[in-house]
Amino acid sequence: MSKSKTHILVTGASRGIGEAIVDSLDRDNVTVVGQSTKGKNDLIAADFSQHGAAAMLWEQALERLDGRVDVLVNNAGLFEPNPIASDDWLESWNRTMTINLTASAELCRLAVLHFQQRNEPGRIINIASRAAYRGDSPNHWHYAASKAGMVAMTKTIARAYAKDGILAFAICPGFTMTDMAEDYLESRGGDKLLADIPLGRVAQPEEIASIAHYCALDAPPSMTGAVLDANGASFVR
Repeated sequence: MSKSKTHILVTGASRGIGEAIVDSLDRDNVTVVGQSTKGKNDLIAADFSQHGAAAMLWEQALERLDGRVDVLVNNAGLFEPNPIASDDWLESWNRTMTINLTASAELCRLAVLHFQQRNEPGRIINIASRAAYRGDSPNHWHYAASKAGMVAMTKTIARAYAKDGILAFAICPGFTMTDMAEDYLESRGGDKLLADIPLGRVAQPEEIASIAHYCALDAPPSMTGAVLDANGASFVR
């Protein structure tokens, strides 16, 4: 980036991968604003299940970043079981889609328009999932579908706006040792699931953060549209 400091917005920044991404950024070179649902610890509060939350976040981030965002990192996500026999199956489906995909799409749209209006390059990093390609458990149709949509959206943005200097990348982690994944591993029998990972362990948030850091600041423009796997070889495309 040509600016003296790169301005970055990270969603889902209160824990796990998002927190690790924020922690990985050198404040001498980067100004970062984070989002969480409740907005603790100087993060902007935005509940993506609510209409208008993404647009409100964008405006508040611009205020904190002197009117300029250079990099958007969409990391916020929901991973809740949704058994197909559940009476509120559709409600749960829509909630996950709204938080995981629609809010990310709204922010991507606002970012692309912002980059175009300023006539300056920008970057978008979308944290998707191995589930986008491999699928997920019978209780997580909605999660896999939302992450597949995120990957397709990233590729479309990359193809559509590379001419404008707007770059887009997707990162597809497998199991990562966050609170969300830890509960799931325990519920599904951790040893059995670990046996399916040739590396023999799940990823650490710092590993995924290092990939996001690279995409945000160092990845060459020719890499736009790339989907980066980080799953311990549990799914190889």
